[in-house]
Amino acid sequence: MTATLGALAWLALVVLVGAVAPVVPTGAAVSGAAALAAHQDPATVLLVVLAGALGAYLGDLVVYLVLGWGGERVARRLRWLREPHRLDRVSARVREGPISVFLVSRLIPGGRLPVLLAAAVAGLTWQRFAVVNLPASLLWSAVYAAIGVLGRAVFPEPWQSVVAAVLLVVLISQGLNWLGRRRPVPAHPPA
Repeated sequence: MTATLGALAWLALVVLVGAVAPVVPTGAAVSGAAALAAHQDPATVLLVVLAGALGAYLGDLVVYLVLGWGGERVARRLRWLREPHRLDRVSARVREGPISVFLVSRLIPGGRLPVLLAAAVAGLTWQRFAVVNLPASLLWSAVYAAIGVLGRAVFPEPWQSVVAAVLLVVLISQGLNWLGRRRPVPAHPPA
């Protein structure tokens, strides 16, 4: 049990670090851990979901605090948010349905930071953010854990399901990234 708690603590730490410095594939970490947990003790998959959600949630809180301090200046430097109508549009979506916006932004590669930035610039209070980001982090972790559990259902060996889950997450992320780059960006806001 101590080894399991240690592994869950490491998972939460890896996801937290990946949320603050997005160089760690956090979705793949949760999927791989869930695939391994499903092979060893299926009941621990729920703990993997909770550890992944905790790491994502705490990392998002740190990032949101940082963006709250320098949000407007940072927003104007980002190519994606440089045009005021884009920042206003994302900010309006955050105010209307923050849980769904935060969840979707976590599932789209590179989508989380611009949405967190737009929320900070839009004036979403830290307390409100802390409340609405909790279910989004939990749902995100559950989605990636489900990918890992599906890998367990397909592959008989734990290492095979972990590799399959990680590869699937990376392929989906890269595919969405590729599609996002190929989609033309309108030069002017729609009338």
